[in-house]
Amino acid sequence: MSITGKQAFPPSITGKGAESTGSVLDHAFGQSDPYTLGVEEEYQLLDETTFDLVQHIETMLDAVAGHELEDRINRELMQSVIEIATPVCRTAGDVMRELTKLRGYVTQVARTNGFRVGSAGTHPFSLFERQRITAKDRYRALIDQMQYVARRELIFGMHVHVAVDDPEKAVKVVNGLLPQLGPLLAMSASSPFWRGEPTGLASSRQMVFSAFPRSGPPPRFRDYSDFADVVGQLERSGCIADYTHIWWDIRLHPRLGTVEIRICDAVTRVEDAVAIAAFCQSLVKRLSEQYEAGEEIPSYHRILTSENKWLAARYGLEAPIMDLQTGRRNRVPIARLVRRTLGEIQPHARELGCERELEGIETILARGSSADGQLRIYNANRDIVEVAREIANATEALPVSA
Repeated sequence: MSITGKQAFPPSITGKGAESTGSVLDHAFGQSDPYTLGVEEEYQLLDETTFDLVQHIETMLDAVAGHELEDRINRELMQSVIEIATPVCRTAGDVMRELTKLRGYVTQVARTNGFRVGSAGTHPFSLFERQRITAKDRYRALIDQMQYVARRELIFGMHVHVAVDDPEKAVKVVNGLLPQLGPLLAMSASSPFWRGEPTGLASSRQMVFSAFPRSGPPPRFRDYSDFADVVGQLERSGCIADYTHIWWDIRLHPRLGTVEIRICDAVTRVEDAVAIAAFCQSLVKRLSEQYEAGEEIPSYHRILTSENKWLAARYGLEAPIMDLQTGRRNRVPIARLVRRTLGEIQPHARELGCERELEGIETILARGSSADGQLRIYNANRDIVEVAREIANATEALPVSA
């Protein structure tokens, strides 16, 4: 999971730098078209024979130097991780094209240099103790500050940015997205293994990252000034350098003018990643229009959204979660709530031109998540290496027509 705060989106959408003084926090909300998208993914660098993690980020970056996609490919905390970031995309179809291009290119570079690429929330068996920290001051400072908590952070995530054109609206959108933490995690879950063992969890990544400060579901803010006051206090007291050191599951990103949805495990299949991006974009549009119409956007106590998130991390798409919208007494299958949400956002997806990509959510519900697939492979013969191999194969299996 990206923890450095570095973003690879083009400066055309970044606006002014985010600097807080008291309750003032500069932002770029409204400086780009609403509902435009950006997606970040973190991939594993794998030995082509053993499928263990390899410390080859510098090899990758040397190989891509001078290429048109160089600025889209970055290092991360550990040398076995590579991060990619799309440019600003208008539609989920654009996201499909950009992710396919980026995945195809890094796969080609990796294979040329004798290794592979995989996308999942955790590696099935590699150990964090054997990973080298990237030789940069910001990473050394993070390790010095976080110690063991950062050293064991061998996890991989996908972040979806959706542009919002007003800071007050963006705060309400984040509040309204909180009930979706469980469904988004269940659909993206891809980390059922940790240190070579099945954990009984669909998303072990969530449990690893929960040790980080300023992580988990965000608090519900009254307005943008309330958010800016909290960030300002953390900065003035020296607890954080800037707001990008707040690692909530969903957060405002003032410098980019986006709502950043960070809850998802790294998604193995590119089609699933695009479907989830379309789901996020449609949700943001629906909530934005509710705000514009003066409608109340329901928001729920952090205890309740955290409980549903835990159930999703434990049981994945089989999770029985609370139906916060209706308040019914009995828990309901998470897939049922996802299908209800699909019905609610369908008109918005149509207006955004992402109906086709959104259909991929039904595919995930019918087929299962990456975590489900990994466990099926493992349960067949208890071969953990085969699980890692199949992660690489599915990551590299790209649509021809994209």
